[in-house]
Amino acid sequence: MMKRSMITNQALINQSKPGSGNGPTNTQRRTLIGGALVALLSAPLLSAPRRVMAQGAAVEDSFVVLLKGVYEPVVHAPDLGLSMNLDDGSFSKTLIYPVSGIPGNSNPNKTVGDFYVQFNGDLCAYHIPGGSFAMRFTGSDFTLNPDGLGGNFLDGTFELTIEEGTGIYRSFVGGHNHMVDHLHLLADGSADEYCFCFISRA
Repeated sequence: MMKRSMITNQALINQSKPGSGNGPTNTQRRTLIGGALVALLSAPLLSAPRRVMAQGAAVEDSFVVLLKGVYEPVVHAPDLGLSMNLDDGSFSKTLIYPVSGIPGNSNPNKTVGDFYVQFNGDLCAYHIPGGSFAMRFTGSDFTLNPDGLGGNFLDGTFELTIEEGTGIYRSFVGGHNHMVDHLHLLADGSADEYCFCFISRA
């Protein structure tokens, strides 16, 4: 299992090494991520979804959200009804935008919630219309490539298991999240996220 802390540590190591020139170009990485997105959005899992109804809202059997923005440390996190302690100092957060399948706002340029993650751990949580859910990272496949400015681009995928859910997401416990990530780890230590999350009940 690859923990987020290992990503950060490897990025720091790579900053001190010259690029090998053998890695994929930015264009190739964008093509890979775009191709994965198209393939996953057109998969049967998303083309014939069922709907879960609860608390006056509906969510598809599977849905997609986008994590986008610079991570900030969590200070005084709201109570999401989950067992994890988001105020223990180990979590950072960024914004969630809708792509398809969730209730509420469908404007892709308007945020719908917050994403919380441990960079030195393997837990994360989502808070979006209808409830919240917690996950654990279970696998990864990615590359790190220098950005030419002292930082790195992380491009690849992560696999997660849903361990807890509240509201309309209770039935997603035991489900899966496939992340297609393009994370910019900047030289100043900050991290700018751009990650599609394909979340399903099975």
